[in-house]
Amino acid sequence: MENSTPDEQEKLRILITDDSRLLRKKLREELERLNCEVIEAINGREAITFVLEQEPDGVILDIVMPVVGGIEALQFIREMAPDVPVVMLSSMNSPQKLMQCLKMGAIDFINKPYSKEQIAHTIERFKKLKAKRLEKAKAAEEI
Repeated sequence: MENSTPDEQEKLRILITDDSRLLRKKLREELERLNCEVIEAINGREAITFVLEQEPDGVILDIVMPVVGGIEALQFIREMAPDVPVVMLSSMNSPQKLMQCLKMGAIDFINKPYSKEQIAHTIERFKKLKAKRLEKAKAAEEI
C-alpha cells in the first residue's frame, strides 16, 4: 500500500453478505457513510470467494441464505482466513444459533432489524482488530 493516501489506508473494506438486495443496499449506505469500502455477496459461496480474493477487513454475514448459508460460510472463513473478523446478522432470535456462531469464531451477532449504532460499533471493532493485525504484522517483520 505504499502508493495509497492515508485516507485510503483508513478505509475499511467490509464484505456484506445477505440474500436481500434491500438489506444490502441499506447496509451499504450505512457503511459508506462510515467511510467504508463495501463488497457485496448474495450468498455464502460468494462470501467465501470474496474473502479469499478481496481480503476484507471484516465480514457481516447473514445466517439464512440460499446456496451456502451463513454458518457454513463462517466455518470455511474461519479455516481459510482465521484473522478476518466475522459478525453474524440474523432475523432469527435464536440463542442456540448465537452460541454456535460465537463458538465457531464469530466476534459478534446482530439481530435484524439492526440499528445504526450497532453498525457503527461493529465498524469500530473491525478498526481496532485491523490495527492489532497491522501491529502484529509489523512486529513480525522486525524479527
